[in-house]
Amino acid sequence: MKLRVNRGLAVLLGAAVILLCVGAGAGTWLLIRQRGPQRPEISVYSHGHLTRVGPYLYCNVLNLDDCQQPRAQGELPVSERYPVQLSVPEAISRAPWRLLQVYEDPTNTTTTMFRPGTRLAVTIPSVDPLRGRLTGIVVQLLTLVVDPSGELRDAPHAEWSVRLTF
Repeated sequence: MKLRVNRGLAVLLGAAVILLCVGAGAGTWLLIRQRGPQRPEISVYSHGHLTRVGPYLYCNVLNLDDCQQPRAQGELPVSERYPVQLSVPEAISRAPWRLLQVYEDPTNTTTTMFRPGTRLAVTIPSVDPLRGRLTGIVVQLLTLVVDPSGELRDAPHAEWSVRLTF
């Protein structure tokens, strides 16, 4: 009788060990599996507030008609006393990218171009003495296209947007 109890206990323990191994393997697979294409996110920070946002628009660089438009837009509370710090990931920094700074008067928008591999972060005053309050930041990845008139120009194939609130 004693032998029978030990054999039953051994079978039960063996089954438990097998179930634990299968569970650990499945858990590991869930943690390390590929989750489809991850789109880059930008980070914007000012005086204790951080916003991370994915793209507003993301197109195939070879076919600008093939776009995903999640229309994600970040929002960041800011104060006139503290600047805004923008960080872009290496995936954006590796390419030519453009920063648009939008002010209260939209005709005062400024544009800054960055060459590939030159900048991962930019500090921007929240108030410009000539343009007023900064109301938005737009980051664009660019590609060259030929427009209908045959002119070569740059066009965004990806765009990230953050609205600033005072």
